[in-house]
Amino acid sequence: MSSPFDDGYETLAGDSEVEHRERGSRFLALASPVTGEQQALAVRNAVRRRHHDATHHCWAFRLAPPEAPVERGDDDGEPSGTAGAPILSAIRHRRLFDVVVVVTRWFGGTKLGTGGLARAYGETARAALETAPRRRVDRVAVLELRCAWDVLGALEAELARHGDALRGVERRFGGDPVLEVRVLRSRAEALRRRLVDAAAGRLTIEVLPDR
Repeated sequence: MSSPFDDGYETLAGDSEVEHRERGSRFLALASPVTGEQQALAVRNAVRRRHHDATHHCWAFRLAPPEAPVERGDDDGEPSGTAGAPILSAIRHRRLFDVVVVVTRWFGGTKLGTGGLARAYGETARAALETAPRRRVDRVAVLELRCAWDVLGALEAELARHGDALRGVERRFGGDPVLEVRVLRSRAEALRRRLVDAAAGRLTIEVLPDR
């Protein structure tokens, strides 16, 4: 069954920082791209050190793969569910992965209540995500082709016809030709069949882990 994330997903291309004030309290959100949980926690720790005078540092992250994302959030002493959850909801709403958002709060002397806190944390996180630059992460299958020299031309011509789906071809000609083809996942099986036909079956294809 196909998924809207078969061929890729969106993450951030850089950091974004947005400030919001609510009844005296100051909220500062940092949205940042990350590659794993340790990096997400490192971003959180860096924010804590930079704003050591703040009252709370609440955060959430969401990591690929999209089919089974790793998600965590923390209220950092705020009432349960008023900070980490709305921050995570903002990331989910934008359909982003490999992202952490840390929202720092300086208490202004007026209690906001649980509803007010949830809105303030969620709105500040959403604003940071809206202003952050984005980039797409392609998800590819890697096909290793081994063939005889006399079918190489037919394979190259077939690859050229699928150029919109390719994300790179590495060629090695030490002995018999070896081509390592990176192709969007949803197009990999169709390309494999076309290559077998083009070479009249005179090649081997191995699916390699994506590196």
